[in-house]
Amino acid sequence: MLQLLYSAIFGEMLLILTLLFKTPLRKLVIVSLDRLKRGRGPIVVTTVGATLVVVLSSSLYSIAKIQQRTVEAGILNPTDQVLMSGHILEASLMGFVLFLALMIDRLHHYIRELRLLRKTMEAVKKQSRSFEDGKNSHSEEHKALTEEIATLKAKVIELESACEVKGSKAMALDSEVEALRKQSEGFLMEYDRLVADNQHLRSQLEAIDQSSTHLDNRKNI
Repeated sequence: MLQLLYSAIFGEMLLILTLLFKTPLRKLVIVSLDRLKRGRGPIVVTTVGATLVVVLSSSLYSIAKIQQRTVEAGILNPTDQVLMSGHILEASLMGFVLFLALMIDRLHHYIRELRLLRKTMEAVKKQSRSFEDGKNSHSEEHKALTEEIATLKAKVIELESACEVKGSKAMALDSEVEALRKQSEGFLMEYDRLVADNQHLRSQLEAIDQSSTHLDNRKNI
């Protein structure tokens, strides 16, 4: 029993040292503990732990009985002394085994949590880098859009000035067209007057021709 407990203690101490220092064997131990905590492993570990607790309780009970006999007798005989020493040693070793097992379990748990935390930190760093890259690309896009907007504003100003020039030209053309229209109306009125004068002169000439013809006829008679 004592040899088994000593072997368990040395094995657990070796596992603790392996978990404490980063060596190639550490990864293998962590993988083995991960597999041990899956399937039937927890049941086996719980059974062994419960057995140790029962044996530890039995040893403590035996120690208590020996102490009670010693108190009643007033003298500790050599047999009880040897038995008590053996039970105390076994109880101490079993308690130490349970304590080291608890330390191994906690170390394994914290190492896994640390690995998950590192992975999370790496993912966060990657996200922050991608965010910074996206921010830089967005800033470049914003700069390009700002330059494009400035160019478009300059073009709009040029187009507005061109529209103003064309508007002034259109107003000048409208005034010229209006002047030409008035001038053409004046020409038409003058043409109508000339046509009327021409008609009047024709009528006068016809009247003169008729009167001269009438005089000639009278002379002939």
